[in-house]
Amino acid sequence: MRSRSRTVAAGGVVALLAGVTTVMAAPGAIASDWSGCLQGTDARQAVFGRAAAVSGVPEEVLLGVSFMESRWDNHGASPSTSAGYGPMHLTAVPDSARADEHVQGKGKAEGAEDRESTTVTDSPGVDQDPSAFETLATAAELLDVSAEQLRRDDVANICGGAALLAEYQHELSPGNASAKDPSAWSEAVARYSGAADQATAMRFAEQVFTVIREGRSRVTNDGHRVTLHATPADVDRTAIESMGLVVASTDGVDCPADLGCESRPAPYAWYDKTSPYRYGNHDLASRQQDMKIDYILIHDTEASWNTTLNLVSRPNYLAWNYSLRSADGHIAQHLDSKNVGWHAGNWYVNMHSIGLEHEGFAAEGASWFTESLYENSAALVRYLAAKYDVPLDRAHIIGHDQVPGVTPTNIPSMHWDPGPYWDWEHYFDLLGAPLEAPRDRLASAEVVTVLPGYEGNSQPITGCGSKPCDTTKANFVYLRQAPSESAPLVKDPGLRPAGGDSTTKVSDVGARAAAGQKLRVAERRGDWLGVWWLGEIGWIHNPESSPVVGPTRAKVVVPAGEAAVPVYGRAYPESSAYPSAIPAQSVVPLPYTIKPGQGYVLTDRDLETDYYYAKTFECAYVAMDCTDVVGQDKYLQIELGHRFAYVRAADVEVQNYMGDVRSSAAPDQG
Repeated sequence: MRSRSRTVAAGGVVALLAGVTTVMAAPGAIASDWSGCLQGTDARQAVFGRAAAVSGVPEEVLLGVSFMESRWDNHGASPSTSAGYGPMHLTAVPDSARADEHVQGKGKAEGAEDRESTTVTDSPGVDQDPSAFETLATAAELLDVSAEQLRRDDVANICGGAALLAEYQHELSPGNASAKDPSAWSEAVARYSGAADQATAMRFAEQVFTVIREGRSRVTNDGHRVTLHATPADVDRTAIESMGLVVASTDGVDCPADLGCESRPAPYAWYDKTSPYRYGNHDLASRQQDMKIDYILIHDTEASWNTTLNLVSRPNYLAWNYSLRSADGHIAQHLDSKNVGWHAGNWYVNMHSIGLEHEGFAAEGASWFTESLYENSAALVRYLAAKYDVPLDRAHIIGHDQVPGVTPTNIPSMHWDPGPYWDWEHYFDLLGAPLEAPRDRLASAEVVTVLPGYEGNSQPITGCGSKPCDTTKANFVYLRQAPSESAPLVKDPGLRPAGGDSTTKVSDVGARAAAGQKLRVAERRGDWLGVWWLGEIGWIHNPESSPVVGPTRAKVVVPAGEAAVPVYGRAYPESSAYPSAIPAQSVVPLPYTIKPGQGYVLTDRDLETDYYYAKTFECAYVAMDCTDVVGQDKYLQIELGHRFAYVRAADVEVQNYMGDVRSSAAPDQG
C-alpha cells in the first residue's frame, strides 16, 4: 500500500517546539503586537507554539480547534467547501450566487414525473451565526494584515485563528482571558464553530476537547509533523449553555442526541391537483417492515448549504434523508428513514437506501471538507448502520458514483458525486472499520482490496472548470488496457456505447478503482496487476516498493456454465410475481457480461428481490398503490467496475478465496 499519514494518539510523544518565540499577551487584553507570531520559522508545530504564546490561548486549545477544522493541513489559497481557508479555517463571505451550483435533480426515481425547474437564491442560513462568514476579515483586522495574506500564508492564518480565539475569550469570559486551563476556554471554542444553535456548538467543543484529552500526532498534507500531547481537560458544558445560543427542537429526529441534529422536513405535498402524479418529493413507506435498508449513500450537494435547504423544502424537487453542513458538521434531517427518498437515480437503490448530502462540490479538488463534517457524518452513519443493520463496508456505505444505471441508456447520465476527492480511507477509519489489508502474501493473492492512500496519491485529473484539478491527492487508481503507463485507460461500454477509451476527466469513473473496492486478480506482469473489470482485464500499476492494493478474503462469482453471464442495474422480481393490477417491470441487461474464466467479487448475497409500486399522492388513486412486490428470483451484488451490479444467482457459482488462494472447500452454489 502507498504510505499515508495516519492520526494516532500522542500521549507520550515529545513535542517539537524548536523556534518558539515567547511573547506573552498582557493579562485580560488582546495582543496588539503580532510580530512575535508572524515572524520566525514556518515549521507548523513551532508556529502553533508562537501563536499560543503571543495570544495567551493555551496551545492545546489552539491545536485542538485547528485539528477539528483542518487536521492542521494547509491548502494554500484554496478554500474548503464552506469558504474557509488555511489550518484555522478562517472564513470569507461566500458569493451570493455561484455560477457552478448544480440546482438540477440529484437523480429521481425512474418513472416519476420530471420536476419543474427551479431557481434559488443563496444567503447565510438563519441557523448559522452570520459572523461565522466574516472570520477572515476579523482576523485580518486583529493582526493588521491583509485578508489575502491570511488566505495564502499558513503562519499568518494560525496567528489569525489564535487572535480570534483570544478575542472571543475576551468578549465571553474576560475574567479567564489569561487562563491556562483549557476548560476555561470552552465558550470561545464553541463560538469558533460558527454555529448559532447550542447543540452544534456544544458538539464542536466536545470534539475539540476529545482531541485534547486523547492527543494526536500526524504528518500534514504539506509535510509538517504536528503533535498535540494528551492533556486532561473537559468541556465546560454549563458555560456553553449560558451563551444564549438557540436550542433547536429535536422532536422526531432519528439521530444520536449528542450530534444535535435538527428537523427540516421535506414536504410530502400534492403541488398540482390536476394530476395525482404531480407530488413530491418522496414516497410514503414502512421500511424495515416492507423493505430492508441495505445502503447508506454518500452524496455531495453541488450547492451551498442554504441552496440545499431551499431545494429539499420544495415539493416539486427531490428529497434525501439528511444534509450536513461543511463548516461545522451540522446535520438536518429531512425524511423519516421509513419513507423512500428520491436521490439515487436508481429506484431499486432508492427503495433500500438512506441518502446523506454533504455540502460540497465534487469537481473542486483544491477544496476540502472539514474534519467536523467527516466526524459528524461518520458518527451519524455508525448510528444508522447499527440501527438498520447495514454492514460497514464499501459495498453498503457507498458513494452516489457507485450506483449502477438501471438500463444501458441512462448509464452516461448517472451522477458521480462525491467524486475523486472524498477521502474514503479516512472516513472508514472514523467509522471504526478501517480499509486495511496486509502487505505479505500480495505476490500470490487472488483477490485484492484497493488501498492507494489519499494524500500523495498523485493521479492525473482534468476538467475541473475554471480552476485546475488537484493531482496530488485522490481516492482511486486508474486501470489501463495494457501493463504500461502509455497504454490507454480501459473502456467502459456503458459510458461510451459507440466506443472510445475512458478519460482523466473528473467526472469520468470508467477507469477508476476506488479505495476499498475488491477485485479478482487475472494476471501479473512485473509491477502490473491485471484484474477483471467490466468484462475485460484492466491493469493497475502496483510496484512492490509502493503497492496500492492488499490481499483480502472474499467470495467470487464465476459463470455457472460456458456462456457469458448478463449483469443488471436492479434486482426486480420475475414477471409472474406481479399481481394483475401492477405492471410487471422489466430487468434489462447492462452492456457488460461476465465471460467464462472471469471472476468478480461478491459483495451481498442477501438481497431482496422486490419492486415498490408507488405512483400517486397518498397512494390513493391507483389500485394496489404503495405495494412492495416480492419475487422468488434471487440476485447477488458484485463489484463489476467503479459501479456495482447485480447478477442472477442461477447464472453463477460462488467460490471462496482465503486471502491468497481459493479455498479447497466445494464452491458455493449461488
